[in-house]
Amino acid sequence: MNSRKNQLKAIDRLLSIMDELREQCPWDKKQTLQSLRHLTIEETYELGDAILDNDLVEVKKELGDLLLHIVFYSKIGSETKDFDIADVANEICEKLINRHPHIYGDVQVTDEEEVKRNWENLKLKEGKTSVLQGVPRSLPALVKASRIQDKVAGVGFDWEEPAQVFEKLQEELGELQHEINEQNQDKIEAEFGDVLFSMINYARFLNINPENALERTNKKFIKRFQYLEEKAKEKSKDIKEMTLAEMDVFWEEAKKI
Repeated sequence: MNSRKNQLKAIDRLLSIMDELREQCPWDKKQTLQSLRHLTIEETYELGDAILDNDLVEVKKELGDLLLHIVFYSKIGSETKDFDIADVANEICEKLINRHPHIYGDVQVTDEEEVKRNWENLKLKEGKTSVLQGVPRSLPALVKASRIQDKVAGVGFDWEEPAQVFEKLQEELGELQHEINEQNQDKIEAEFGDVLFSMINYARFLNINPENALERTNKKFIKRFQYLEEKAKEKSKDIKEMTLAEMDVFWEEAKKI
């Protein structure tokens, strides 16, 4: 591993390269906070993919891409004299110190849950009017639901044990089935959302990240379906013309791989 001196040297090198690119490269000169936004989101998802695959070489590369974006935004901020990379770093340093009084102050905590509760209470003291204020509006719904539940649990709004959450899930499934029987499409959608919300909450009690769990299933399904496509091609069959029984033979084979 690199020494702290070499780590700081590498960051300084990146800052210097960013200065040069912003001054000399036609593409880099044109970029704004707004034009970079969608690229940053894409890079974040690519990092997420690398983490799910446990590909540490790719994780390193994707972290570099994200670090570039942070430096890029900071460079743009310095040009408008609003902020620079030092301001960005100092801001997060001060936040970490203020949010960890059990490390940098005289507050005593007994476990991780107490740290999380203190974190949310401190945010309210900083001027936030709601513990949910920090949940980004543009988060995907599944991730947003998970963050919402984490945050309200941090201030004590939570079930006491997993069995209660499972009971709630069963209740929501019953309400969904009722609306399906009534064939009320709007209420079916509403109840389906309640079921998903309860499933995500139950995942938290099982110490499962619902986003990771669903993506794991996505990858598994893709792998099996592509196996089915390959086998159909080997037998010169058009998958659209195969019966479900024929497809199921290959599907079962894929499950054993």
